[in-house]
Amino acid sequence: MNAVTIPIRERLGQLLPHQRAGTIDNRAYQLLRQRIHAILLDRVDLENLQRLAPEQVREQLRLLVERLLEEEAVVINELERKNLTRDIQHEMLGFGPLELLLADPTVSDILVNTHKRVYVERRGKLELTDVCFSDDAHLMKIIDKIVSRVGRRIDESSPMVDARLPDGSRVNAIIPPLAIDGPVMSIRRFSADPLRLADLVAYDSMTAGMAEILQGLGKAKINILISGGTGSGKTTMLNVISGFIGATERIVTVEDAAELQLQQPHVVRLETRPPNIEGKGEVTQRALVRNALRMRPDRIILGEVRGGEALDMLGAMNTGHEGSMATIHANTPRDAITRLENMISMAAASLPSKAMRQQISSAVSVVVQVSRLTDGKRKVTSIQEITGMEGDMITMQEIFSFRQTGIGDGGTVLGHFSSTGIRPRFLERLHTFGITVPAQLFEPTRQGG
Repeated sequence: MNAVTIPIRERLGQLLPHQRAGTIDNRAYQLLRQRIHAILLDRVDLENLQRLAPEQVREQLRLLVERLLEEEAVVINELERKNLTRDIQHEMLGFGPLELLLADPTVSDILVNTHKRVYVERRGKLELTDVCFSDDAHLMKIIDKIVSRVGRRIDESSPMVDARLPDGSRVNAIIPPLAIDGPVMSIRRFSADPLRLADLVAYDSMTAGMAEILQGLGKAKINILISGGTGSGKTTMLNVISGFIGATERIVTVEDAAELQLQQPHVVRLETRPPNIEGKGEVTQRALVRNALRMRPDRIILGEVRGGEALDMLGAMNTGHEGSMATIHANTPRDAITRLENMISMAAASLPSKAMRQQISSAVSVVVQVSRLTDGKRKVTSIQEITGMEGDMITMQEIFSFRQTGIGDGGTVLGHFSSTGIRPRFLERLHTFGITVPAQLFEPTRQGG
């Protein structure tokens, strides 16, 4: 027995005023799609439909769309029939027009600038797509579907939200009155097959020697801060390095929107919660970091440090939770340390500057700087070690770096990786963990460019 019954009340063919020779223009197609979707929502027995397997639901919807078109003698070509069926399935079961982009493995970012324009990033470059939404209400419906799945909300009283898709992709949406021209949404795609260190070497994001050092840092439980700008690959780098944490270690992750893809079996994932409609019930990253300390973690991984939780994170690094990691927005390793100091002052304004810097220098051992270059490529531009304090200043030494030397044909960035010749102090710790690093890795060399 079918899960639905659809009596037709009006002729769908009347919705196609621009129909010619079996084809319809985009406006008429959108009108037809909206009307069929509305009829299905009105007449489908959703309870019965939910009991079916996803493939059965898709087949039911395909048959129903075909039936509606045949009964009303709507004249469209075969390609438009297939597209219409596909779009209706996406509306009913997924995220509407976004489904095609989400299924494209070459898309790394989806940027919805109101219902009229949708951009994507491919291979580091932005492209305008032909995907669009019917109107602002259609876009709002998709945004609501996304955020409600993770227990969040967006409306005039709370017009900004961070959420995530089922695959872990990060979503940010902002709506009027804050977004003047209409709802805006950004989706940071996450690959179903996470990148590995060898992939980054193959993509020329770092040298094999740098990869060997990062692998050792992950295994030897050295505290790492990953610094970079927006879209530079901080979370990817955090995922890659955390992949070398032992399977026997208990890891607790703390994030605003869960996006880390750790492969170890003993991982506890914590996620912040925004305030409810009465302004109550908020759970901040700082509260979660404090709670994580009571959960007997071997390592704490903080998705991004951006406030007072910095003080608690450093406290954890200094009190036995070695090998903890975090990311931070900054343009250089030195800027990352300065930002970290500013964040600590948010939580402990009375703490003297020298005491803050001592806390940082004793907690963080290595800063890894990642950057997105002007040609869209992402590279590890610096690996620096924090060596301690000299007077009131935190001292750092650069181990590896990338130096840009110019711009080539087509805007390609020219440059080279190099070793500075400095042997880092953390080599002794690597040795105690049985990790042997060839001495020639640190000899002054220049690779590439």
